[in-house]
Amino acid sequence: MQEHKNIIEAIGLSHEYIQRDEENNVQSITTAVDHVDLDVWPGQFISILGHNGSGKSTLAKHLNALLTPTDGTLLVDGRDASAPENILPIRKTAGMVFQNPDNQIIASVVEEDVGFGPENIGVPTDEIWERVERSLKGVGMWEYRSHSPNKLSGGQKQRVAIAGVLAMEPKCIIMDEPTAMLDPDGRKEVIAAAHELNKKKGITIILITHYMEEVVGSDYVYVMDKGKVIMRGQPRDIFSQVDLLQKHRLDVPQVTLLAHELRQAGVDIPAGILTRQELVEALRMVAGE
Repeated sequence: MQEHKNIIEAIGLSHEYIQRDEENNVQSITTAVDHVDLDVWPGQFISILGHNGSGKSTLAKHLNALLTPTDGTLLVDGRDASAPENILPIRKTAGMVFQNPDNQIIASVVEEDVGFGPENIGVPTDEIWERVERSLKGVGMWEYRSHSPNKLSGGQKQRVAIAGVLAMEPKCIIMDEPTAMLDPDGRKEVIAAAHELNKKKGITIILITHYMEEVVGSDYVYVMDKGKVIMRGQPRDIFSQVDLLQKHRLDVPQVTLLAHELRQAGVDIPAGILTRQELVEALRMVAGE
């Protein structure tokens, strides 16, 4: 099979949920994903941002072939996602981490849980344990290998769930709201683990989230609302459009909002400030320090 330049390419991708009554008559049609174009290159860290009901999770389920497009084309590593024979190869290429780690963790010991996926796809036993070790070390959970998952914090459980996907050796990992059920510390742990896998192992990461501050370190961001992509660009381009983001009910990180309000008040600092450090440096420049 020829090498495909994009790992994910969506052209006019749409998904409709059709509700029927008892007689099987169509009652309503909801367009959850509406003619979306995506272009993801191997090794990128991409974020898809949107509030609840924006269509971002429906889009995520297509990338792992959990849903089939109603319209448009989706290629995952060059394979057409609407062809039934491609479902398994696509799921091996693009692993999925869900919102609730408890739904993904099944074994009573951490290392057995991580070994479950590779065992299922017929990886030889010796290699399974090598993969388990690599994957748990990759997410900083190796020392917990013999623990029961029930004794772990939410952030640790989610890192075990990520290790379970990692052990399948996918080229791409899709994280569908992986931090929605975690406390702030757990959220930081999981996002840090995702960046680490992206930088050190070159795994393509697609992060689906409604937390603005989680997209700061991404290569590229898509913002969705009502099934459509309404903004796209690098984090700085997106974050410099505070009014537009607020119009689409997205919370802008406090530091970006503060910088935006200072700019509006006439302070000469650049648009799209992403971190506290950048704001401090910008204010120092203004003060002539």
